[in-house]
Amino acid sequence: MRSQQAAWAGSPTGASGYRGGRRAILALAWALVWIGLVIPGVAPAASGSAKADAGPWNPELEEHVREIASGLRCVVCQNLSVADSPSDLAKEMRNLVRELVQQGKSREEIQAYFVSRYGEFVLLSPPKRGFNLLVWGLPFVAILAGAWGVYLVARRWTLRREEAEPAVDPVYAERVRRDLQEREGPVGS
Repeated sequence: MRSQQAAWAGSPTGASGYRGGRRAILALAWALVWIGLVIPGVAPAASGSAKADAGPWNPELEEHVREIASGLRCVVCQNLSVADSPSDLAKEMRNLVRELVQQGKSREEIQAYFVSRYGEFVLLSPPKRGFNLLVWGLPFVAILAGAWGVYLVARRWTLRREEAEPAVDPVYAERVRRDLQEREGPVGS
């Protein structure tokens, strides 16, 4: 402990730099504890429970609304579905989905309504047509190309290994055999 304090005292920041680092670590630990306490309390409210959104609660209706809303992107959060986003706009979009479902609109009609307002960006899964086919097909093409590349590399390695093993030259083998016989002397003496 004494040597660490001496090392810190000799550093450009001195012993006060150690205390500052210690404070930063303590502040980070308190922040993590605070986040750990706050997030579980926020999560149920952030999930956008149906009872908080509007009207009498109908489990079948809410399941249908959640199913449709989970296919729509929150335009504020952009990486969350409308069903999972805690933003006010997502809450309004869920309420609008609920109203459209209550009016008897189909999933496709509701999605078309949101696409007309926000563009195809609002759909979490791009439709499988046109340029979007590239998004759906490119991963499979990349996997096949990668597998083919691995096959070709492995094949080259095995062919090089076979070529690298030199065959024994018969002239050299005869010369080695003669030299061994001369050293050992005639057989049978």
